[in-house]
Amino acid sequence: QVQLVESGGGLVQAGDSLRISCVVSGVTFSMYAMGWFRQALGKEREFLATISSSGGSTYYADSVKGRFSASRDNVKNTMYLQMNGLTPEDTAVYYCAARRGGIDSTYSRYDYWGQGTQVTVSS
Repeated sequence: QVQLVESGGGLVQAGDSLRISCVVSGVTFSMYAMGWFRQALGKEREFLATISSSGGSTYYADSVKGRFSASRDNVKNTMYLQMNGLTPEDTAVYYCAARRGGIDSTYSRYDYWGQGTQVTVSS
């Protein structure tokens, strides 16, 4: 059974940093590209970042480029999203996703999803 479990979300203040994690089990993690997405209340799911299976390639949405950084540890089967300079507009449920193949910003091309972790940024 494939499982993706996000953690590390919470309530922070504007300007703070936060790192969220995604632990993957049930698949060979090192064979999967990974992605981070988020969904704010009443809005569509938004692509944030994607990282290749080796971790050697990343791609970011313009909205988070320079503030967010995706990384992974293929020994720990874990992906991370370091978020800096958070603003209230970053408030959302953050999801990780896995796909066979290369990096991709399209959510429909991902095979597996986590349940999400809430990030709330107060002003």
